[in-house]
Amino acid sequence: MPRLSFGSWVEDAVDWLQSNLTWIFDFIKTVLGGMYDGVNAVLSGGDALLMAGIFAVVAFWLRGVIPAVLTFVGFALIDSLALWDEAMATLSLVVVAAVITIVIAVPTGIWAARNNRVGAALRPVLDVMQTMPAFVYLIPGVMFFGVGVTPGVIATIVFAMPPGVRMTELGIRQVDSELVEAAEAFGTTPKHTLTRVQLPLALPTIMAGINQVIMLALSMVVIGGMAGAGGLGEKVYAAITQLQVGLAAESGIAVVILAMYLDRMTGALNERVSPLGRRAAAKVAAGARRLKFTHYKPGTAVAMTGVVVLALVAGGLNIAGSSDSKAAQADASDVGKGQKINMGYIPWDEGIASTFLWKEILEQRGYETGITQLDAGPLYSGVARGDIDFQTDSWLPTTHKDYWDKYSDQLDDLGSWYGPTSLELTVPSYVKGIDSLEDLKGQGKKFDGKIIGIEASAGMMGTLNKKVLKEYGLEGEYEVVSSSTSSMLAELNASIKKKEPVVVTLWSPHWAYGKHDLKKLKDPKGAWGKGEEVHTVAHKGFAKKAPAVAEWLKDFELTEDQLTGLENEIQNAGQGKEQDGVRAWLKKNPGLVDKLAPVPGGAGGSQQGKDAGKTVNMGYFPWDEAIASTYLWQNMLEDRGYRTTVKQLDPGPLYTGLAQGQLDVQFDSWLPTTHKDYWDRYEDDLTDLGSWYGPTSLELTVPSYVKGIDSLEDLKGQGKKFDGKIIGIESSAGMMGTLNKKVLKEYGLEGEYEVVSSSTSSMLAELNRSIKKKEPVVVTLWSPHWAYGKHDLKKLKDPKGAWGEGEQIHTVAKKDFAKDFPELTGWLKDFELSEAQLASLEVELQKGGAGKEKESARRWMDANPDVVAELTPVS
Repeated sequence: MPRLSFGSWVEDAVDWLQSNLTWIFDFIKTVLGGMYDGVNAVLSGGDALLMAGIFAVVAFWLRGVIPAVLTFVGFALIDSLALWDEAMATLSLVVVAAVITIVIAVPTGIWAARNNRVGAALRPVLDVMQTMPAFVYLIPGVMFFGVGVTPGVIATIVFAMPPGVRMTELGIRQVDSELVEAAEAFGTTPKHTLTRVQLPLALPTIMAGINQVIMLALSMVVIGGMAGAGGLGEKVYAAITQLQVGLAAESGIAVVILAMYLDRMTGALNERVSPLGRRAAAKVAAGARRLKFTHYKPGTAVAMTGVVVLALVAGGLNIAGSSDSKAAQADASDVGKGQKINMGYIPWDEGIASTFLWKEILEQRGYETGITQLDAGPLYSGVARGDIDFQTDSWLPTTHKDYWDKYSDQLDDLGSWYGPTSLELTVPSYVKGIDSLEDLKGQGKKFDGKIIGIEASAGMMGTLNKKVLKEYGLEGEYEVVSSSTSSMLAELNASIKKKEPVVVTLWSPHWAYGKHDLKKLKDPKGAWGKGEEVHTVAHKGFAKKAPAVAEWLKDFELTEDQLTGLENEIQNAGQGKEQDGVRAWLKKNPGLVDKLAPVPGGAGGSQQGKDAGKTVNMGYFPWDEAIASTYLWQNMLEDRGYRTTVKQLDPGPLYTGLAQGQLDVQFDSWLPTTHKDYWDRYEDDLTDLGSWYGPTSLELTVPSYVKGIDSLEDLKGQGKKFDGKIIGIESSAGMMGTLNKKVLKEYGLEGEYEVVSSSTSSMLAELNRSIKKKEPVVVTLWSPHWAYGKHDLKKLKDPKGAWGEGEQIHTVAKKDFAKDFPELTGWLKDFELSEAQLASLEVELQKGGAGKEKESARRWMDANPDVVAELTPVS
């Protein structure tokens, strides 16, 4: 039989859908996410015991006193297990998925019951939906919607749909046909026959179907934890992958309590909504002779009053609590200001350790954090889509090569924080004669022909299967057993206890080498490749979303001793207490948080300068680099305890003010050309503190759509095209003098062109207007300037060198500046900004807009947290 490429067809269809229907998936994700957030806000918004009381009142209304008491005890147990938030998240997922499923399933079942063709067509579809392995539904969910709530809800709806449709159809078909015929004989319309005869009699069966929908939804929501759906599913998944028996038991009990509550309540709801159910309940209550109070159920009005009262109390406490927390947050050093940062991790020890370390650090810095455990595939997919902001456990270039190759266009590598690592096969030291990979050949029976591996998705598993086994001739003799990291470690531990031979995949660093006496099998042929680096990887837009965090992560490093110590503290803290382990480790490493996440204006930036309290009078003219550098220094000096004033002036008055001592310093002297006249005039009364940026360039510039004008020579004879005008800037600017006295003369443009003196802002406005209309225009401009980033422009070549050589931007101060400000003089002499730094600073000021220059410069400093300590060091 020829190979049927069904799988490739499915992949092609998925690729097409991802390329062409993204807007639909984004809309669905927004709607479902909004529904979940709303339900979760209600369920998790109040105090746990008050919410448990509300659930108990509902149980009292539906089933009586004893179920109400058991309900309260069960939910109180969930709270005591510290799983309340996870349980409410799971319940929210179930509610959203079940409601949507029921809304679709019940009408579909009615349609199938009343139309045989529809019923026949639906049957095989429902068979596929019901028998397809539940895990399969997660794959398209993750691919179309990313990791998180939405794929879990979508997969749950599909999985839970069949019983709702089938039971609705069955219930209506089972209604006695004679009753239906009698209704029709009395002239009942088909609509009323359905609503007044069939549905009331079929309601017990339909309610049984709804009960099954909810139960299947709960089971699937737990599986959805593998796709980052959160809640108890994530806890159960973490317990499975990390082999945490205690966490598995606790999470399992919470799931059981939820399942029992939902099952009993939906079953009892039938007694309230169905005539047959109410009749049966009345018979039971009438037949009770002893403990009649246990059968008492309050009326709907009484139960509703109890729920409303408890809800109001819970809501009031929640509002008061959030006010307190906001007040507390306002008093703290708050870099994040509550911004949400989502992290993901693979359940590898260094991934767990580094992720929970950053969770603690970010929370100390005022961020709100979310953590999701995932397999490598969904994790990389989630980061690429932006559902997860970053993850700290990318082993490159080998282990995670496939994921990096697939998603590299959507990811940012923030650098390596640990390395080099090593991959290896390992045996216990009591296994004699096996010291190298070469020694494994012919010894398959000793190890039962098995090499115990980890997750099949791990890159090292691919390297082992495709390269290592082949290189050492082990194919056929050994089977690589894919499991999970925790299962591999459990098998290693069990074998060591029995002193049985075992060979496992392992890597360095790993705490197992400290716990057990193990041998790394030598790799003389280098099949494993060179050691790797552990990288932090974020989605493309993360640096814009959280610039300070991105900078911290770029500088993040841990030594082997630090990482090992952190992993051991987390192991000692035990399951579910990873952050407690991190806190214990940080106590033993004081100052590390400030080193890894320096607070802008802190960690060296909050120290007072030697001349703190002195007032520095700064001036600038409205050129972008002058505005940027001036407001940068205003912020930095105020961080150092100086007082500042800032004045905007034209170059002439500015240099005059400096020479007379009315101003102390300015940061935008273009020398030796642009400001030559001012320097020559006031040189004896000024101090040059050195260049902080350069070389620059002056130029005439045209939009790129102006064809045939690439050089100053090309302007000759083309005056009519530009209406005989060159749009200039302030007439007092040195470049305007150079243009009029030298450039025009050198290229024979005098008489043909008039240089229009205006202002920098007017020149830019004319440039912008001309570009919008696609009209020819030639303007004075200089480099660096943000206009080159905003517009597609051409710098006109200057083959005769009329503009002169590139200049340097200097800091110029009054004559006695060094005497009055010795500390600041040292800082300014060492002051430098790179082209990238200056450009990003100017862009930040452009975004902030006029009047907010100081705040914009502060935002740039927040994104460059070391700048204060580097530019204004305090000994």
